[in-house]
Amino acid sequence: MKKNLLLAAVSLVALSATAPALAADLAARPYTKAPAMVAAIYDWSGFYIGINGGGGSSHAKWDLVGFGRDGSHDATGGTVGGQIGYRWQSGQFVFGVEGQGNWADFSGSHVGAISGFTNNTKIDSFGLITGQVGYAWNNVLLYVKGGAAVVGTKYDASLAGVSLASANDTRWGGTVGAGLEFGFAPNWSVGAEYNHIFLGGNDRNLTGPAGVLAVNVKQDVDMGLVRLNYKFGGPMLGRY
Repeated sequence: MKKNLLLAAVSLVALSATAPALAADLAARPYTKAPAMVAAIYDWSGFYIGINGGGGSSHAKWDLVGFGRDGSHDATGGTVGGQIGYRWQSGQFVFGVEGQGNWADFSGSHVGAISGFTNNTKIDSFGLITGQVGYAWNNVLLYVKGGAAVVGTKYDASLAGVSLASANDTRWGGTVGAGLEFGFAPNWSVGAEYNHIFLGGNDRNLTGPAGVLAVNVKQDVDMGLVRLNYKFGGPMLGRY
């Protein structure tokens, strides 16, 4: 019995002595580097096409040439159209060029203080050719724009609902605006935009049963639009 206990004790001591050596022979656990975090950063660069719609108001001042102010009115209504453009992004700054064309129905009238006619104006179309400068917070873009505008307008002087003299006009002017756009998908963005068009004064000869009516009409246009754009290409991936 004593020999058995002594043999067991010797065996335990031997095992204790060899345990560190056995542990040292085991392969070290491999080190695995954690994968880098990847965040999707919205890229505003590329061609885009879209649609827009909203409303506007044109303040029209009518003067009878040689006589003076015949009155003024606001021509209001809705508009719908489309746009196409290109943007390129450098850091958080975004630059772009855009062409836009819209159908419109901005209509209004007043009774002339001198002529006694009902003077009507109607803007039925407009186009904008603009440059853009913006600042992006990932998929949110704030921008300003400016450039040239062309506006199609109809003028009419009537009495008791009967047109006496009228004319159509296509006029060039300037435009400025600002917008906020949100990229809600890799290729889609939605935004809101304000535009002001400067047309200044313009002499026109309205003709009809009343003969020739020489007028000078000065117009400025304000409008708000909601826009939906599709951009060709997707977001780029940035690592951090």
